Amino acid sequence: MTLRPFHLAFPVHDLAAARAFYGGTLGCPEGRSSDHWIDFDLFGHQIVAHLDPAAKAVAVENAVDGHQVPVPHFGVVLTMEDWISLSERVAAAGVRFGIAPHVRFKGEVGEQATMFFCDPSGNALEFKAFAQDAMLFAH
Repeated sequence: MTLRPFHLAFPVHDLAAARAFYGGTLGCPEGRSSDHWIDFDLFGHQIVAHLDPAAKAVAVENAVDGHQVPVPHFGVVLTMEDWISLSERVAAAGVRFGIAPHVRFKGEVGEQATMFFCDPSGNALEFKAFAQDAMLFAH
């Protein structure tokens, strides 16, 4: 079975800030747009920033491997090379990490590189990579 792209629509309080962050900082090509939404290509997946001037981020956190992980969050499992490149690009842009790039579950099943940061509307994103893709669903 070929993996198909996912689609995610999410609220943002400022479309210009979303365009600068997703298109500029993250390097996501822009697709269709209107005065109320913008499509972005997030590593082959369709995400859509929908304008909601009153959008407020949800601030729930759960403990995972010694860190407080924001919930909800979304992101992509990247290759290690793409993960390193993205972590460097985000850091160079001055984006504040909620959880800095690091490897979690070291030496355990599911060892992974991960990082968390928020977009200008407070939506939490996680990008991760595995040395071996087979570890994605390993238990």
